[in-house]
Amino acid sequence: MRLTIALAVTIAALNLSWAQSNIPYFLPNISYDPKIPTPASVLGYEVGDWHVSHDQQYMYMKILAEASDRITLTEYARTHERRPMIYLTISSPKNHRNIDELKSRHKQLTDPNSAAKVDLANTPLVVYQGFSIHGNEPSGGNAALLVAYYLAAGQGPEIEQLLDQTIILLDPCFNPDGFQRFSTWANMNRSKNITADPQHREYREPWPMGRTNHYWFDLNRDWLPAQHPESQGRLRTFHEWKPNLLTDHHEMGTNATFFFMPGEPQRVNPLTPPRNQELTAKIAEFHATALDKIGSLYYTREGFDDFYYGKGSTYPDINGAVGILFEQASSRGQAQETENGVLTFAFTIRNQVTTALSTQKAAVALKNDLLQMQRDFYVSAMEEARQDNNKAYIFGDAADPARAAYLVEILNRHQVEVYRLSRKVDAFSPESAFVVPMEQPQYRLIRAAFETMTTFQDSQFYDISSWTLPLAFNLPYAALDRKVWNAQLLGEKVSATDVKRATPEPAAATYAYMLDWNDYHAPKALNFLLRQGLRAKVSMAPFKTTQRNYDRGVVMIPTANQSKTPAEIHELVRQAIAKSGTPIYGESSGYTPEGSDMGSSTLRPLKMPKVLLVTGEGVSAYDAGEVWHLLDQRYAMEISLADANALGGLNLDRYTVVIMPDGGYTGTPQGAVDQLKRWVQEGGVLIAMQGAVSWAKDKGLAGIEIKKEKEDTTKKAVRRPYEKQPDDSGAQVIGGAIVAATGDLTHPLLFGYQRERLPLFRQGALMFEPSKNIYATPLVYTDKPLLSGYMSSKNLQLLGQSAAAVIGGLGRGRVICLADNPAFRGFWFGSNKLLANAIFFGHTISQATTEPAGK
Repeated sequence: MRLTIALAVTIAALNLSWAQSNIPYFLPNISYDPKIPTPASVLGYEVGDWHVSHDQQYMYMKILAEASDRITLTEYARTHERRPMIYLTISSPKNHRNIDELKSRHKQLTDPNSAAKVDLANTPLVVYQGFSIHGNEPSGGNAALLVAYYLAAGQGPEIEQLLDQTIILLDPCFNPDGFQRFSTWANMNRSKNITADPQHREYREPWPMGRTNHYWFDLNRDWLPAQHPESQGRLRTFHEWKPNLLTDHHEMGTNATFFFMPGEPQRVNPLTPPRNQELTAKIAEFHATALDKIGSLYYTREGFDDFYYGKGSTYPDINGAVGILFEQASSRGQAQETENGVLTFAFTIRNQVTTALSTQKAAVALKNDLLQMQRDFYVSAMEEARQDNNKAYIFGDAADPARAAYLVEILNRHQVEVYRLSRKVDAFSPESAFVVPMEQPQYRLIRAAFETMTTFQDSQFYDISSWTLPLAFNLPYAALDRKVWNAQLLGEKVSATDVKRATPEPAAATYAYMLDWNDYHAPKALNFLLRQGLRAKVSMAPFKTTQRNYDRGVVMIPTANQSKTPAEIHELVRQAIAKSGTPIYGESSGYTPEGSDMGSSTLRPLKMPKVLLVTGEGVSAYDAGEVWHLLDQRYAMEISLADANALGGLNLDRYTVVIMPDGGYTGTPQGAVDQLKRWVQEGGVLIAMQGAVSWAKDKGLAGIEIKKEKEDTTKKAVRRPYEKQPDDSGAQVIGGAIVAATGDLTHPLLFGYQRERLPLFRQGALMFEPSKNIYATPLVYTDKPLLSGYMSSKNLQLLGQSAAAVIGGLGRGRVICLADNPAFRGFWFGSNKLLANAIFFGHTISQATTEPAGK
């Protein structure tokens, strides 16, 4: 490896005169160390001539780290596609020699007990610069090559001061999988003679595009949920270093210009201290000066906001740092005609380089201010925690410890301390409940995770307006105030590993094994057993044996009439428990003292699910990816992906379940509709979500009605100012809020749920009427459904008592219509089981309880 790197450095030196030809366009006109290879000398082309691929970018960063004593390279994670995620630690050689001591001293600023001891003058500022978290926003990742070169090779007093007073963590690519996907598309469609025609194929990236990661998730919404290895590794890096300033380089629409923070002033999260925004504004002056110098158009304080803490530019704000969002108009290829003239790829890269360097200038100028803000943030957080009437949050669910374990895992990733409950408090017991005390450094983040909010300064949001984590997990929780709180309620401090249930193996059963469907991972266990060829049945009613009580939804695996021997079955049960952690119990008799016996028809036979997930043009890649991730990663299911426009040519008889995520399904041919309709009529289970429900209705697959506002013909229209139209329209958008529904726990769609109320995540204003069949709407929004977040009064009124789920019937098949996405962003654990139930139990739903499809 060292020989390869040395060879590359030699090549770089030999080609120096050619390789520096475009450096002045991007970088300051200073001296550069000729021993440091330029990007072009390694890549074989000038930055901006082609889209650098992730492997090329990675190679260059390795070569830089080998060539420069200012740089070390750290691999901090691997993506789903096993690409390395790295950051460069860039500072002066002197700082590198003491890097561990400097890191430790810097982290003291986040400890309220020792922060005052830190000498700010002799403590370097930590700057975290990240690029291209959206893979098809490539100017950032390409700019990272030049920024890294500048820091490695630049000479002179200004850069020496920068390296002495800062430690820069340069993460060249937040999303390697998407970045690679987009670079391949852009390069394979690039002509020798560049065309700026917006209709050219190069600028019309196909589904699912490179914005997202492998599972089509938007990683810039995953900083708080942290459900992906990219985000988990990034959080480890963030909290290992506790940066003072984090920049996040993005792109936006081609006809825009350039945006930098601050954003909309009335849409700053109220938990963010004012000093954060004051320093954001001061930093903005450095960007304005730099962009003025090169004549670039830009804007601030509109469009984007600092509300949702799950974004890269806002997460630092709740962690004592300043987050800065950059948005560059995208060329989406080599050059495009725009309202502002022809926009070239090289120009977009230059703006990103320019603001990356202006960030560094601001860091030096405001070093002590930023360090002081970080210290004050954590000291004041503890002071506010002591004054807060709420002293802790408590949560847990005895019926399903797995969801609580996942919440503990998320909180731990954000450096939140969690403890076992030491003694019973109301309905919370020490065996299953956990306590999060408020008096800890992450006090404000705890509030952001647990509090609800329904009153806002503004009615528009760049992203979601609420994300209350215990509601997302459907966990009982409560705030403990001064009257209830006692420090003795804290048991041992725990991590997610500590709280995972240790599930004992059952003794060999002589009659049947019973799989507990209340457990979050039960679908994984059932899927495994069915894949091994075992027969299983689900109980439609609760019953009691001599050993224990079983809820409806419990799955029975008989030991008789199977293709395996009892010993083989017991081994498979043991493996299912080991893989899932789901309790499975042995029974020696089918006779039940209470309820139906195990041979009763109330236990319905199950099928091995063979799932087809519909993807492609007309389908939301986000929603499809969230379903794919849930079934593949959490339930370990084999699923097939197929584009909507290909359904007409597929043999659907291979599948028992077809899932249609949200989308308009425009362009889906009639042949696909006919094929799908035939398949459902012959017994298939179609699961449609959100916009797919409306499509299924229009195509005669689902008997469901869209709920609309009743027009008031007596009300006269009131004139409004022209300038108010965008705000009025935006106020009716449901960007993301938490709402309550009530469920029929006797219905197979709700098996495994213990409480009738279920928090759901609502996006979009498409709402459905309850079915005419009184048994076919097992899940309905409450009269006053808003639990947290923003929703207009008109939309709230419409949503109240509308259908969250309707079960349709077509021939021998079922059409399960879901108004929301039960797998939202991978962290809405509480509604995941709705999808699992639809997949495993959908075919067991009685035809008499379904709403017939329209003709």
